[in-house]
Amino acid sequence: MYLYHFGMRELPFTLTPNTDFFLNLKPHIEAMQVLLNALKQGEGFIKVTGEVGTGKTLICRKLLNEMPKGFTVAYIPNPYLSPAELRWAVASELGLTLASDIDQQQLTQRLQQHLLNLSAQGKGVVLILDEAQALPDESLEALRLLTNLETERRKLLQVVLFGQPELDERLATQQFRQLRQRISFSYQLRSMTVAEVAHYITHRTQVAGFQGNDLFNLPCAKQIAAASRGIPRLVNILCHKSLLLCFGGNEKVVTRKHIGLAIKDTVDANKKPNIVIIGSVVISIFIVAMTLFWQLSTQK
Repeated sequence: MYLYHFGMRELPFTLTPNTDFFLNLKPHIEAMQVLLNALKQGEGFIKVTGEVGTGKTLICRKLLNEMPKGFTVAYIPNPYLSPAELRWAVASELGLTLASDIDQQQLTQRLQQHLLNLSAQGKGVVLILDEAQALPDESLEALRLLTNLETERRKLLQVVLFGQPELDERLATQQFRQLRQRISFSYQLRSMTVAEVAHYITHRTQVAGFQGNDLFNLPCAKQIAAASRGIPRLVNILCHKSLLLCFGGNEKVVTRKHIGLAIKDTVDANKKPNIVIIGSVVISIFIVAMTLFWQLSTQK
């Protein structure tokens, strides 16, 4: 790939959320502060929403890594589960060993007793659900009922929901008014500003090991910000393709031409995407780039 060409240790713009690349952007820091403060106050439901690609899963993993002491965590990354499957998933995440033929009433009783035991030990229990917009209606209601478990002083279970705006739309309906009223803290992630995009790009290249001058100058960052609408995932895609094109041309600095080709190759980055498929442009240059890479490797 282009790592050796640019003097990097790892790819800077992958789509896998990696907390090593976490940047103290204002929306992400604010979201973390809301989450940590709400957890310490023992609130029942906490919600973080944002458009696709705005960094919800990254913040979720950051929270898991920085969970304050004294909390036991149950993490469910894919909550497309029936009420029964949801209860089983929570029990499993909390380390409960149960017979496979146990009925739902017994399961709920065992869960409640386990939560009471953890509370007696001074531990709070946090259930974190990523992609919460995927929860079926019945499971959302089952989740609300789980949070009914409480002592005279505190809730036995706190719930953190990470979801897309569709989750807000569902919770706004009359059907979920009870659950909606239990959400004590919420935060809505926004897209990055132009200045944040420029800082984000520089930060990720530096974390990846790049030590030269900026690979992407300010005009390039502005071009990427406009095409990506400030969405981190799209920024990553455009930057990765631009670096591929730059490497394929045996150049050391990304130009607006590289970015323009990357934008054309990324349909969601275009406000008016062309009908003609032009992915072959990047693919062709990538083939040239790989050929160059192997040639350089064999010369060592």
